[in-house]
Amino acid sequence: MAAEQRKLLEQLMGAGASSRHAQLSITDPKVCRSYIVGTCPHDLFTNTKQDLGPCPKVHSEPLKSEYEASPDKSKHGFEYDYMRDMQKYIDECNRRIDAAQRRLEKTPDEIRQTNDLLKQISDLTHSINTGLLEIAILGESSSIALAVLEHHKIRTAKAAKEEKERELKSLSDTSGPSGHQKLQVCDVCGAYLSRLDNDRRLADHFYGKMHLGYAQMRKTWEGLQKELKGRAPPQREEADRGPPRDEGWGGDRGGFGGGRGGFRGGGGFRGGGFRGRGRW
Repeated sequence: MAAEQRKLLEQLMGAGASSRHAQLSITDPKVCRSYIVGTCPHDLFTNTKQDLGPCPKVHSEPLKSEYEASPDKSKHGFEYDYMRDMQKYIDECNRRIDAAQRRLEKTPDEIRQTNDLLKQISDLTHSINTGLLEIAILGESSSIALAVLEHHKIRTAKAAKEEKERELKSLSDTSGPSGHQKLQVCDVCGAYLSRLDNDRRLADHFYGKMHLGYAQMRKTWEGLQKELKGRAPPQREEADRGPPRDEGWGGDRGGFGGGRGGFRGGGGFRGGGFRGRGRW
């Protein structure tokens, strides 16, 4: 819808705006280089929670066509500007994902309870294994009464171990501020999803505009990273650089930090049980 909004704005501003845009060169800093090379992030999330609003720079279809037809387009280095632009929004999304994941993590008391149960289960397992070895030794020495007594101890230890394992499972299922809802964090767009959602609700998410927008951005970023690997950005005149942005080409993480391990097939969750992105 951003393109339609832009056209409407141009109509309201009159033909003067179009004529001014026609006077711009492809290297003018007022021109959106993300739009020239690929898809401007401002066009990816319209009418979603992450709507970025209209792009403050000029989106010129003639200049985009000129760039695409140019045999030596790499001399401009616009791909690096595009990567840097995407990196900024990928980093912001990654920070939201990390914050959302922290909100779902166990509380200190839940961590303590989990560790206590794990230790008790480990101790009981050791006791059972030791008891079984003791029974074998007693059997060889024909100490039947002692072997029967040891067997009773093992049965008691096994019952206690099973009880502790049930407690651990119950704690795991309900731990975290939202554990009862089985919430997970999508590691592509940062949205909360429930493991109890049916296939229709999951499909609505994975084919939703916001998720697809971030998936496309991460995939495009990775593709450019591989394409430009080992190639230094071209030197530019100062006027061609445009307004200063984040330091370096990699946003606030330094270097080409990329997406969350990159795009891996369009969907996935952080947290237990939903790591396989390729499934979606």
